[in-house]
Amino acid sequence: MPELPEVETVRRGLAPVMEGAVIEKAAVNRPDLRWPFPERMAERLTGQRVERLRRRSKYILADLAGGETLLVHLGMSGRMLVSGDPLGHFVHDHPAPEKHDHVVFDMQGGARITFNDPRRFGAMDLMPTGAEAEHRLIAHLGPEPLGNAFSETYLVAALRGKNTAIKAALLDQRIVAGLGNIYVCEALYRARIAPTRSCRRISAARIASLVPIVRQVLDEAIAAGGSSLRDFRQADGELGYFQHNFDVYGREGLPCRTPECGTPIRRIVQSGRSSFYCPQCQR
Repeated sequence: MPELPEVETVRRGLAPVMEGAVIEKAAVNRPDLRWPFPERMAERLTGQRVERLRRRSKYILADLAGGETLLVHLGMSGRMLVSGDPLGHFVHDHPAPEKHDHVVFDMQGGARITFNDPRRFGAMDLMPTGAEAEHRLIAHLGPEPLGNAFSETYLVAALRGKNTAIKAALLDQRIVAGLGNIYVCEALYRARIAPTRSCRRISAARIASLVPIVRQVLDEAIAAGGSSLRDFRQADGELGYFQHNFDVYGREGLPCRTPECGTPIRRIVQSGRSSFYCPQCQR
C-alpha cells in the first residue's frame, strides 16, 4: 500500500494540472470501489474548480470551489495518472480506456486524470470543506510526521510506559499519521533500535531521536519520488526510486550496510507484517 511519501509524490504531480483548474467532466464508471461512491458524484464534481490539493496522512484532499472536498485513497493498487497536459509537465497522450479506469476527470484545457485501481481497495468520498477532522477515515489520526505537532516532546509522552513494540507503536495511525511498514523499518535502522523492543524499555532520549530521523527518511523518499515495489507509479507514470536506497527493507540475508558490520539482515513477522533489521546494530 502506498505510504506517505508515495501519496505526497502523487499530490505534487497532480497539483500543476488540478489546482486552479475546472473539472470539465467527471466520469464514474462503476458504483463503488472499497465502499460505494457518494451519490451523484460525477454530477457534483463536473464544473467544479479545484482550489487546492492537500494531503492528510495517506489521503489526498481536493478542495472544490463549491464548498466540498474530494477525498482520495489509493488503496493497494490505485494510480492517478495524468495525460494530455497542455502545460507541458506531462508528455503522454490520452491512452485508450482500460478495464480498471474507474474514475476519469477531464480538466478544462485538455488534461485528463485517470484513477485506475485493479484491486479496488481504493476509495473516494465527498465532504464539506473544513470538516475533514470529523470524517470517519481521518478523525482518529495522529499528527503528521512532517508537521510541528510531531515533536520530540509529543512522541516521548505518547510512548511513555507502553508495553507495545516500538515498530507497532510507530505504525499506529493514532500516534502518528501516514507512516507505513517500509519507512518505519528504515527509520528504526537509522536510530539503531530493534523493532521488537518495548517502548517502555527505550530511553526518552532514544525515542526523541526518532523524530528527526523519521522526517529525514520521509524527506529523502519524497525527493526520490517514493518507492515502487509493485503497483506504485507517480502521476506521470514513472516509477519511484527510493527502493534503491533501502538499508534494511527487503534485504533479508544481505549484509548490513554499516561499515565493519556485515551482519545478515534478518526478517521477522510482527502483527502479520515483515520487519527487517540488523540484529547486531539494532538493540
